[in-house]
Amino acid sequence: MASVHEYKRLENRFVQRVKNDAKNVVKFFNEVLDSFVRFLTRRYTVVFVPHSEKKVYNLHVTVLSICCFLLVVAGILGAFLFYGASHSSTVISMAEKDGNLRNAQASVDQFRDEANALIKEARNFENTLVNVLSSLGIGNNNTLSQNSAGDLSSIIGIDETPQGILREIQDIRRLTVFLSQVDEPIKELGDTLNSQIALFTEIPSIWPVRNGAGFISMFFGQNIHPIHGQYYIHRGIDIATGRFGDPIVSSADGTVVTAEFSYDYGNYVIIRHRHGFYTRYAHLQNFIVQVGQRVQQNEVIGYMGSTGISTGPHLHYEVHIGSDVVDPFRYITIRSSLARQGR
Repeated sequence: MASVHEYKRLENRFVQRVKNDAKNVVKFFNEVLDSFVRFLTRRYTVVFVPHSEKKVYNLHVTVLSICCFLLVVAGILGAFLFYGASHSSTVISMAEKDGNLRNAQASVDQFRDEANALIKEARNFENTLVNVLSSLGIGNNNTLSQNSAGDLSSIIGIDETPQGILREIQDIRRLTVFLSQVDEPIKELGDTLNSQIALFTEIPSIWPVRNGAGFISMFFGQNIHPIHGQYYIHRGIDIATGRFGDPIVSSADGTVVTAEFSYDYGNYVIIRHRHGFYTRYAHLQNFIVQVGQRVQQNEVIGYMGSTGISTGPHLHYEVHIGSDVVDPFRYITIRSSLARQGR
């Protein structure tokens, strides 16, 4: 029992000590708070003494009011610094935007110059295209100058639009419409040119010596025979280069119908072409094709020589239409100017 009472006394002492300590802490904080409040409410008098006989002014202030005043001043200074920095940033941003605006204006000016140049070239293209199509008998009233939407002549000189859209943008839009509409005539022109190209490969239209070498030493028609010295009808043209071995080419696509040697023509080749054309290549040093072989225009069929009745290395070249012999020079469209120089 004694031990129980002893524990009870110890417990009571501990509780009492805790209460006393709590009271001391509260008392300490109360004293600190009272001291702080007394400090903040401590009054000071500021005396304004004029250098005259006027009334002296007394200003009573407390520490709390001074602290509030300092906080207000600090807030004003902070706001001033903040808005000053913000203003500087705004000025810098405006300067950058002004520079960007100037660059954009320069780009717009350059765009206008390029657009005007493009439109002028497009108008030249339209005129050229119209002339080419007209010369070929190709026309399309819906896509060329008669179409108001695609008429490039109406593009130059358009006024500024009331909506503020650049005139050049409208020009580009009309140019786009025009280009989309000339697609069909261009395709028709391409088909026509392809057919013309195919026709030129089917008729004897190129110089029969590779790379346009040589000159015409004797033309078609009445001439003096170089051996007999008498007038006779020369059934072709003679092309000479002054040397042996120059490549002889087919003047059009065709099929070899003759490749042999004769007393007068020497080594010669005859090629049948479309549309009733035949060509003969005579006095060859040798030929490298055979009967029935299909040859293409500008393909080598032999080499220049002086076989048969000949006074020197040259090519005797004939063109036949059916059973008629015609002047080959009339059908040569490539190297014809050089051939005239040799006349």
